Amino acid sequence: MNETSLCPEVRETAREIESMEIRGAATIADAAAGALSAQADASDAADPEAFRRDMRAAARELYATRPTAVSLPNALRYVLAGMEGPDIGALRNSVRYRASKFREDLTDAQERLGRIGSGRLRDGDVVMTHCHSTDAMACVEAAVDSGKELEAIVKETRPRNQGHITARQLRGLDVPVTLIADNAAHRFLDDVDHLLVGADSIAADGSVVNKIGTAGLAVSARDRGVPVMVAAQAIKLHPKTLTGAAIEIEQRDEAELIDPETRGEIGEIAVSNPAFDVTPPRHVDAIVTEHGQFPPESIVVLMRELFGESVEEPWTEP
Repeated sequence: MNETSLCPEVRETAREIESMEIRGAATIADAAAGALSAQADASDAADPEAFRRDMRAAARELYATRPTAVSLPNALRYVLAGMEGPDIGALRNSVRYRASKFREDLTDAQERLGRIGSGRLRDGDVVMTHCHSTDAMACVEAAVDSGKELEAIVKETRPRNQGHITARQLRGLDVPVTLIADNAAHRFLDDVDHLLVGADSIAADGSVVNKIGTAGLAVSARDRGVPVMVAAQAIKLHPKTLTGAAIEIEQRDEAELIDPETRGEIGEIAVSNPAFDVTPPRHVDAIVTEHGQFPPESIVVLMRELFGESVEEPWTEP
């Protein structure tokens, strides 16, 4: 299947994920599963093997967009691992079913995670956030729904200002918000009861890959005695790290940091724009998932339970 044979939904979803019009690990995973279902509907393959090739090609197109957000390959893995049947009709239905079930489970998982995470938040607590995480927001929303009053200090999170999204959603919950510059965080940590962040990937040793700036913020939080809570659905667990694989850190377009005209005025400079950093497990107090809350060093137990010891990539060519 060449690129021009991909259905429009797959190509558009891939573009939106890569450009961050679709952002957030759970949202990315949901969109990817939906795109695979759309490809199954659109495929005009003449035989079952051609259909499988179509689906693998669609998955590869999606997989190439965001190398760090492990929810994406986990979504592709889940849908394609259940692609079974003796004919095209059965294969198409199996993809539709797996994609639909995955998307339903995402919603249920976030609700369960939110209820578990809200138990760590007390009435009157002040939380500090970094970037935007639907899992972290689920914890706050569940706490507010249970009658707890919270306040939030929200980092702007440059260069894309995802903190503005968090601030807007918190105000929608009537949570008082103070928006601060990223480099003001240390100054405000004395007023904070919890640092609450999400994750894009979590390694088998409990290391947390999240928006650039998280690692330094976690160090500051531990220095001030502020508990660091990571809210992350199990789709954020990176099963390939069970075999010692490193997590690739995405490098974003340098234009997010500096426009070409300004760069030309400055003169010859190198520009580096990593999207994520790695927080070691010693700086994290708890990882909250829909399966419960875990010390970071114990997350490997859940990872093995969910994924086993081997990790297949069913979108690769046989």
